[in-house]
Amino acid sequence: MKTKHNLCLILASIIWLTPVAGAYAQFDAFRKFAKGKTAETKQVAHFKIKGALAETPTRMPPLFGSEPPLSLKELLDRFKQARHDNDVVAIVVDLQSAALGFAQLQEIHEALTKFAAVDKEVYVHVDSLSTRTYALATGASHVSMVPTGNLWLVGLYGETPYLRGALDKLGCVPDFEHCGDYKTGAESITRTGPSDESKQMTKWLIDAIYEDLVKLIAESRGMSPAKVRSAIDNGPYSAKQALEAGLIDSVKHRQEFVADIKRVHGKDVEIVTDYGKKDPFEIPDDNIFAAFEFLMKLFNPTPKVYTEPSVAIVYVEGTIVTGSAESTPFGTTPGAFSTTIRKALDKAAADDTVKAVVLRVDSPGGSALASEIILNAAKGVAAKKPIVVSMGNVAGSGGYYVTCASETIFADSSTITASIGVLGGKIVTTGMWDKVGINWHAVQRGKMAGMLSSARGFTDAERAKFKGYMNTVYETFKGHVVAARGDRLTKPIDEIAGGRVFTARQAIELGLVDRIGGLEDAIKFAAKQVGLGEYEIRVIPEPPSIFDIFLGSKRDDDEFAIVPRRASSSLMAIEPFRTMLPAIARVDPLRAAAIFRTLQRIELIRKENVIAMMPDELLIR
Repeated sequence: MKTKHNLCLILASIIWLTPVAGAYAQFDAFRKFAKGKTAETKQVAHFKIKGALAETPTRMPPLFGSEPPLSLKELLDRFKQARHDNDVVAIVVDLQSAALGFAQLQEIHEALTKFAAVDKEVYVHVDSLSTRTYALATGASHVSMVPTGNLWLVGLYGETPYLRGALDKLGCVPDFEHCGDYKTGAESITRTGPSDESKQMTKWLIDAIYEDLVKLIAESRGMSPAKVRSAIDNGPYSAKQALEAGLIDSVKHRQEFVADIKRVHGKDVEIVTDYGKKDPFEIPDDNIFAAFEFLMKLFNPTPKVYTEPSVAIVYVEGTIVTGSAESTPFGTTPGAFSTTIRKALDKAAADDTVKAVVLRVDSPGGSALASEIILNAAKGVAAKKPIVVSMGNVAGSGGYYVTCASETIFADSSTITASIGVLGGKIVTTGMWDKVGINWHAVQRGKMAGMLSSARGFTDAERAKFKGYMNTVYETFKGHVVAARGDRLTKPIDEIAGGRVFTARQAIELGLVDRIGGLEDAIKFAAKQVGLGEYEIRVIPEPPSIFDIFLGSKRDDDEFAIVPRRASSSLMAIEPFRTMLPAIARVDPLRAAAIFRTLQRIELIRKENVIAMMPDELLIR
């Protein structure tokens, strides 16, 4: 019945849209003719990086005026297209509203510097820049700012939220254990401030990231590291002051900036907005038959059949949890779902056209069980073909766990990784219920039946059992690392593990990471491992399209479940969080987001009991 209904919907849509498609094709052809564009038209490619960059690509169209986030891979592909396009003589990058992680920043910066090899200018024109976006902008050959603009080059500021005081007011008591002195992930709910170990670890992380930024700016602007540090300490700057300090190249309004580009590259040069952006809803204008064929495919999409050799990318993005990803008309539920990723890795292992796999990890970890499931599937790939890891902004704890099937790990120098350790526990909520006059009466059968109850803390016997289980998971985690890294480890595993977190540059010295490089470097390395000259790059699983959602299309790999979106963390239903966070988010959104992520971590611990996840939420501005 459903198939018949969908068929009727498709036929009706085609009948209604065919004349529209014909009219659109005629209009578009006239528009191009009137514009007078020829193959010889020189172009300046324009790119806009707005907000955060996703890791996993999406095929969802804009809904209700909101576009899905641009993915890092899509952006890098479009940069590469512009480099090789003979019609493109220069590019302009708009990044003043970009919100990027440090590893993504480094990958995009490197991509911008590659344009120099093909003698193409890279322009950045902004109203203002932060420390982070300025470091990215230095990858351009020319940085320009409006006369009233500001360069907020002031350094890095890191802070971590501690919720113990709020829990005390609620009458909730955290009861947690951890394996490793530096596994401080529960401190945000068990303490009102950091432990000595947490302070020490945060210091070495911020120091390493800061030095990477200083080096990046110094090399790009032809300055000494000492001069860059001095410039940071003397910030912020007005546009005029930034120009005088040699931090930018020009000060001009947008109209002057565009006029200068046309003066340099010719008055007829075409500035192509959102160069290389693919519109899945663009109707072909060759002829009416092409438009009709397009509509047939649009409403009855079939998975692409791959016959040529390929390198597959499998993404582990977000908190690692058990189960399958869920798709809705508003996108895919965030998270790295073990069943979805396991099926993707199994498919990559079984597909003979896939010659090598890149596991792209951007995750703070999560469920220890889910991490083990993903690792086991990755080992299945490694038994048949090379699997190379590419780390994104974060690949820590469970995010490092899943990399232990690979012989080679790539990461950007500021990638945050390691955190080899586990933690677990529960929140005792009896005091909260007492505050509202609700009493609970329990009946127990079995000595350990109340171990995970929120009514009380662990008994001595329960704590011993719980810690024993945690230690088993911890020893398994360390065993995977030792088996994978072998004699590349420069210290005994207990001096590297214990929850310690490092940047990738520090991790290389310890033998936890092999090479500094981005996603493109990992893909090229994987292809070289199997002797591929020409190859396709494919993402497994293929992201669901809007028609998979609305028409209930069933792909043969079934990686996504088409079900309603899950509710947010149940902790958000508790006062004061339910009313407090939305209000805070209006005046202090970054801090509110950090608190929300901390609450999500508590919720994950409640569901999974023992997790392999990064330490406390560290917000770096």
